[in-house]
Amino acid sequence: MNGRSDGHGNGGGGGRAVAVVRPGPLTTIQDGGRDGVAALGVPRAGALDQPARALANRLVGNGPDAAVLETTLGGVALRALAPLVAAVTGAPSPVRVDGRPGAWGAPLRLAAGALLEVGPATDGVRAYVALDGGVDLPPVLGSRSADLLSGLGPPPLAAGQVLPLGAPGGEPGWIEPLPQPAPPVELLLRLDPGPRDDWFAPGTLALLAATRYTVSPASNRIGLRLLGTPLRRLPGRGELPSEGMVLGAVQVPPDGLPVVFLADHPTTGGYPVVGVVPAADLAAAAQARPGTPTRFAVATPRRS
Repeated sequence: MNGRSDGHGNGGGGGRAVAVVRPGPLTTIQDGGRDGVAALGVPRAGALDQPARALANRLVGNGPDAAVLETTLGGVALRALAPLVAAVTGAPSPVRVDGRPGAWGAPLRLAAGALLEVGPATDGVRAYVALDGGVDLPPVLGSRSADLLSGLGPPPLAAGQVLPLGAPGGEPGWIEPLPQPAPPVELLLRLDPGPRDDWFAPGTLALLAATRYTVSPASNRIGLRLLGTPLRRLPGRGELPSEGMVLGAVQVPPDGLPVVFLADHPTTGGYPVVGVVPAADLAAAAQARPGTPTRFAVATPRRS
């Protein structure tokens, strides 16, 4: 399934749609992701910054499961093919409607033919664009999310693509202005040790807690890659059989540099996991730009 639309819509949106004028460097369709299918070898996928996605949907009157657009650094431009309401949240970004400044973090009413432009993020990495009715492509395994590792769901947006919208959920309700978390100047990630912290040299957890890493430019939807002091395995352990990976697992490949698994992570892996970052901390990780200082707060070290 390629996720492309014939422009006639797939649901009850009455032919409402938007056309992609500029897709940005990476814009994908995301919802809450695929729960309960890891046993099939399918990652969760879904928006990396789920609170920002949820807020965008609330602002346009969508239900919590509606699919939105997730941009990466460079924004997106869309032309409304019918009157609609949009909202932009997540990474702060300039918003323009037909060339005029528009509100970020608030509902935007667009007339048919209006051009919505979300510019490059001025801070953070990922912005979320909700459209009333939600992007209405056929779900795959219960989700409309693009999974860039397995190739499930719709591919990244392309210029000229037409995205059908579902039926609006009603008038967007007024939401008191809520402070949205700013992208982190320094990323602090809590860490629950294990399940393979005993595969590392003595003092590894203390080293992990004391080291300031930085976010690598090689980070993506699969994982937040970190640069800094490598962790050392205990000698003589051999190879670890492949085992299941969870969201937030901190896997340590042979170069010793931690990788925090994000939404498109593999379901299994053969490198030891030194600890797991709770899901509540991963939205901030999704907005951390390359070079962001990063520290781990080890919750309950079992050994040092």
